[in-house]
Amino acid sequence: MKLSVADLKNRQVWEEKGYKLPEFDIEKIREKTRKDPIWIHFGAGNIFRAFPAVLQQTLLEGGYSDRGIIVCESYDEEIIEKAYAPFDNLSVVVTLKADGSVDKRVVASVVEAIPARGNMDRLVEIFTSPSLQMASFTITEKGYSLKNARGEYYPDVVDDLNSLSDQPKTLMAMIALLCYKRYQAGRLPIALVSMDNCSHNGTRLYEAVRAFVDAWVEKGFVDRGFKDYIEDPSLVSFPWSMIDKITPRPSEQVKAMLEAEGLEGADIVCTRKNTYISSFVNAEEAQYLVIEDVFPNSRPPLEKAGVIFTDRETVDKVEKMKVCTCLNPLHTVLAIYGCLLGYKSIADEMKDKHLKAFIEKVGYEEGLPVVVDPGIINPHEFIKEVIEKRFPNPFVPDTPQRIATDTSQKIPVRFGETLKAYIRTGKRDISTLTYIPLFFAGWIRYLMGVDDEGNPFTPSPDPMLETLQSYVKDIRLGDTGPFTEALKPILSNENIFGVNLYEYNLAPKVEAMFAELVYGRGAVRKTLEKYIKV
Repeated sequence: MKLSVADLKNRQVWEEKGYKLPEFDIEKIREKTRKDPIWIHFGAGNIFRAFPAVLQQTLLEGGYSDRGIIVCESYDEEIIEKAYAPFDNLSVVVTLKADGSVDKRVVASVVEAIPARGNMDRLVEIFTSPSLQMASFTITEKGYSLKNARGEYYPDVVDDLNSLSDQPKTLMAMIALLCYKRYQAGRLPIALVSMDNCSHNGTRLYEAVRAFVDAWVEKGFVDRGFKDYIEDPSLVSFPWSMIDKITPRPSEQVKAMLEAEGLEGADIVCTRKNTYISSFVNAEEAQYLVIEDVFPNSRPPLEKAGVIFTDRETVDKVEKMKVCTCLNPLHTVLAIYGCLLGYKSIADEMKDKHLKAFIEKVGYEEGLPVVVDPGIINPHEFIKEVIEKRFPNPFVPDTPQRIATDTSQKIPVRFGETLKAYIRTGKRDISTLTYIPLFFAGWIRYLMGVDDEGNPFTPSPDPMLETLQSYVKDIRLGDTGPFTEALKPILSNENIFGVNLYEYNLAPKVEAMFAELVYGRGAVRKTLEKYIKV
């Protein structure tokens, strides 16, 4: 079984192995899409192949659309070379279900896969097509960043701001240039849709593109009308969205299964830029995509494939529900305590009765009372799915060590917003909380870089790690405190917790819990047993 358009004609062979094959004329769809494209996507990685590409495949198979997607990759062009070109732009998408079963689907909605470098003529041709409805993005949060940590523009950004080159060095300048070409072609309307997992993603994209537009207008490279075009939402929109689907790197376990069934070319490749790719992608079954419904040139009817279209305020509420209460805080609790207890898998942690009960209490008891309820998704049901189906899924090889990355940057949103909501609403004195402060104490214990057995480990990367560790560097297992002097610079930091924990009398509780966690070897487990009754 070779993943190619020609080999798919041997349908019986594939279907006998349990593969769901495309139910449309691939060549006809490709011909029509190349001529009159409706959707181009930037970011050819695994999340695109497992989610947006599958959404459009569903529309094609249901007769709701007659054109596929063109994908462009600007960061790691080796993805196109190794995961698209050898397989006629087809992918095998393997859905990993919590019950241990899998679904296998050959996805043929990707018509054309373009490396950005050296293909500007084709990209301009696509972008100046009146039929084009949307350009979407899965380029990670870093893809929209123009400045370094010191607030200085990156050198390539400086070059792009100061010239109107036909070959921009950065993706955001390329998008601005392509929009300029569309403007010149008759002020044609389009939606630029970020599908990246970051807050207010449409605004992030708008601000990045706008930086180049402003610079080019100021320097006289483009006329003022282009700026008016970009700022007119009836012509160019930047919808907000919330995306949620865990798509880990290709699994060796899945590879072995596919090869045993006879699939050729399932090798897992690590590119020079450290992207793990294959002819297949594997992802969890659960998925959510909520998009602000502002599309000046119409759009594919993606609601037929499960996408929720709504207004900006509701998108914001969905994102806050997920990030502040129903998923991300629970993930972070498992990450920190998983590292302390020596776990290497989120799924394995869910077999630990104390850790499972811990995140239930953080979510249901301390999160839900002040959750932002978007109305279109039930927060209680969302948490239930996370705890009962998504986190325990043994086929999703996610690690606490990966999730623990940048924890200091995540706490103000994932926990600080809940604290501020309690303070703002007066529903509860935050000093009476138990499980959120237990997490805070565990995180500071984690910063010591010593697990519950007394073995050293390397904490995950974090921009504040060196500073934070300097406060706890003299604390050892078995120390009895008091720890106020060491911990005060951390617990009083509003940038980390959203509030000064001393002002609201929560810091003493965190200090006391921390003292219990450093009492000696095994103290982490004993502390969990004390506070988490199961």
